[in-house]
Amino acid sequence: MTRAHEVRRRPSLRVVLTVLVGLELVCAWTEHAVGQDLTPRAYWPAPKGTRVAVLGYSYVSGDVLLDPSTSITGADAEIHTGVLGYLHTFGLWGRTANLVAELPYSWGTAKGLVGETPARRDLSGLGDLGVTLSVNLIGAPTMTPADFQALRADPHPIVGASLKVIAPTGRYEADRLINVSANRWAARLELGTIIPFSPPWLLELHAGAWFLGADGDYLAGRREQDPMVALQAHLVRRFRPGFWASLDVNSFTGGRQTIAGEEQVAVQDNSRIGATVVVPFQRRHAIKVAYLTGLRTELGSDADQLLVSYQVLFR
Repeated sequence: MTRAHEVRRRPSLRVVLTVLVGLELVCAWTEHAVGQDLTPRAYWPAPKGTRVAVLGYSYVSGDVLLDPSTSITGADAEIHTGVLGYLHTFGLWGRTANLVAELPYSWGTAKGLVGETPARRDLSGLGDLGVTLSVNLIGAPTMTPADFQALRADPHPIVGASLKVIAPTGRYEADRLINVSANRWAARLELGTIIPFSPPWLLELHAGAWFLGADGDYLAGRREQDPMVALQAHLVRRFRPGFWASLDVNSFTGGRQTIAGEEQVAVQDNSRIGATVVVPFQRRHAIKVAYLTGLRTELGSDADQLLVSYQVLFR
């Protein structure tokens, strides 16, 4: 390979190592994942044609606060999740766009008290399929590798929007209160912005809303849920192409439930904090590690979570 070919090739390989962030690993328990996303660099662009495959793993351990309509108390869970993901970058009306698909498989154990009686639930199965379409509205037109390298060297403000849809494709047992699948459609609309302080430092802000369908097979009766507002903030430090770290925090509120026609009193008013590191190796590959924990939990999942993923450019 000539040096000229080497120069032309490197930008496309570096692209993967700097944009392997569009894939968000789902929380290990789909029931409690909605609203809890912490996804740094979700709106960072890439050149047209970038394709990434991801193999991820998530481990969640801690208390799980279930619906107040149930008789389960003192719940504690250890849930493992494997995730297969795919990202494709393309041009949409002259703007950079990403399409992300992710399919989780979860297994683990949940324990708690039903009244005064100890109970245990072992669960496993495919989770719900998630698909996300994100489009950069300002600051990131459809890019060539050379355009992308210019943006990396001199970043400027970017604004993007995304639509994430979760389909009820996972395993669901109607005679169980605890399931891998949420058994309902969910959609999130979100706006995000990237604000550069200097070439290595970025501040990212996301604001979105989740809209949730009904679960007509829920054991305690038909379950409906109000929309939830979710906010994220990420402080990102870039070290070299593909090598970066971030401090992540979110907050989500709302989601009052109506179960069997009875409106519940409790609503979610929760927040989480975490950190993410992505390390590239051998030009086409990267490892992403993240750790998340709860800051405040009024209703929902109150647990620690470790996320690890292997990400590779396969074209």
